[in-house]
Amino acid sequence: MKRSNRLILLIGVFLAIVAFVLVLLTSGGSGGGGQTPPPTTLKTVIAAVDIPLGTKVTADMLKTQDLAPTARNPGTYEDAGQVVGQTARREISADAQITTSDFALTTSDVTDSIPLTNRAIAVQVDQVTGVGTLIKPGDHVDMVVGFASDKFPVISVDPSTPGGSGVTAVSGLNNTSVKLLLSGMQVLGTLLPPPTTVEGQPPAEGGETPATLTGQQEIVLLSVNAQQAEVIKFAQMDGSISLILRSPKDYVDEAGEPIEPIPPETSGVTLKVLVDEYDVLVPQLVETLLPAVGR
Repeated sequence: MKRSNRLILLIGVFLAIVAFVLVLLTSGGSGGGGQTPPPTTLKTVIAAVDIPLGTKVTADMLKTQDLAPTARNPGTYEDAGQVVGQTARREISADAQITTSDFALTTSDVTDSIPLTNRAIAVQVDQVTGVGTLIKPGDHVDMVVGFASDKFPVISVDPSTPGGSGVTAVSGLNNTSVKLLLSGMQVLGTLLPPPTTVEGQPPAEGGETPATLTGQQEIVLLSVNAQQAEVIKFAQMDGSISLILRSPKDYVDEAGEPIEPIPPETSGVTLKVLVDEYDVLVPQLVETLLPAVGR
């Protein structure tokens, strides 16, 4: 009986050892405790058509492809929903991978964004003349130029000169002139100083700093033709420039297709136009009778 009990005990120990070894072998061969192997492909958002600069991306402009991780560019999107509604800040070619850099505000690729036969010209504005420095690449702007009254002197003949051939400038007249000269220029890029926080003011909702009139400047790079470049240069030398921001809805039809808006027709503004067309009141001439002076 004792020998049989010992035999049974040895057999049990042996079976336990065998079971333990099998468990170790099974867990070791399962690839590190059941870890899932990395995917061989990933969904990647691709441009289905050419997407021009300044275009708001829609779902029909996109498609997805399964690409190997090594074939994907840095910052590539996996879900088209992350891209729809964003504004392209540079031109995106069809079949190109959509990346975060396509929507970043950068001036590194301005040259590639200039349309054929156009030029890029820089215009300096501030918070008042540049829509609060909110102008961004891809936007469209118009340019309003004002010329001060001293740029348009009124000349009259001076009869006191010999032969009455002399002229003299008439003072006291308001000859200021304002006109929207150029419209529909596309912004290729912008240059802003580094953002600063306003001391003593808490951040606004969303982490933004409350807007303050600091006189901050902005350089706006515009796509123009040769004639427009000449107009802008003259205005920079002898006038006062303001850029006004256009609605992106002006550049698409009801179906979302790109269109060229009709250039606006404006009369321009002088003091006479304000009086004649906007009923600005002309100051009344008051005649004062002076007392007679005794001789």
